[in-house]
Amino acid sequence: MTGSPPHLLPSGRSALLVECDDLPAVLALHDALVRTAPEGLVELVPAARTLLVALDPDVLPLESAANWVRRVAREVGADAAGRAFDAAGTDAGPDGDEVVLAVDYRGDDLHALAATLDVSAEHLVARHTSARWRVAFIGFAPGFGYLVAEDWPFDVPRLDVARTRVPAGAVGLAGAFSGAYPRESPGGWQLIGRTEAILWDATADRPALLVPGRRVRFEPDAPR
Repeated sequence: MTGSPPHLLPSGRSALLVECDDLPAVLALHDALVRTAPEGLVELVPAARTLLVALDPDVLPLESAANWVRRVAREVGADAAGRAFDAAGTDAGPDGDEVVLAVDYRGDDLHALAATLDVSAEHLVARHTSARWRVAFIGFAPGFGYLVAEDWPFDVPRLDVARTRVPAGAVGLAGAFSGAYPRESPGGWQLIGRTEAILWDATADRPALLVPGRRVRFEPDAPR
């Protein structure tokens, strides 16, 4: 952990909300908790600056869970934030297996965004496909993963005016994040391509393809 110890807040009798300094601190704590998960832990739900620890209070009482989180936070140490982006993925969560998303890089904003970033479209695509992404957290819509990569160099501005309709599968960039829209929705991210992958299937045992901790690699798909 970097900075101050996390702040713990009870959330009912079956969850704790852990407040952290920043996203790297969240990811470092998430990975460390995954590695030391006790019986009674139900789910870890990371967000940009918080981590929800859901538990079965009959097996893991709140006070015991709080003691576990505090102990792990102390043990993580100052170098844990770096391990959160471990290139080999050994510190990723239980869903740290890699997903490969084939992308048709003909997004509506690709060339204009590349010009804004003062690079060629080819260079922007090359950096996107070579970056080692992981799903930091889920938000905005079911199955929408916010992906981060230590080797991604760009801070991408959002559109001045959000689109009222972004098609399912659109691959976008905003800030330090990349992501893919699991279904048609409004959106203000810069669109660089599109994937045919099924990102959300409500009928599946595990509806979301991109879950926290999962590593993601984008690869160019031939235009159709």
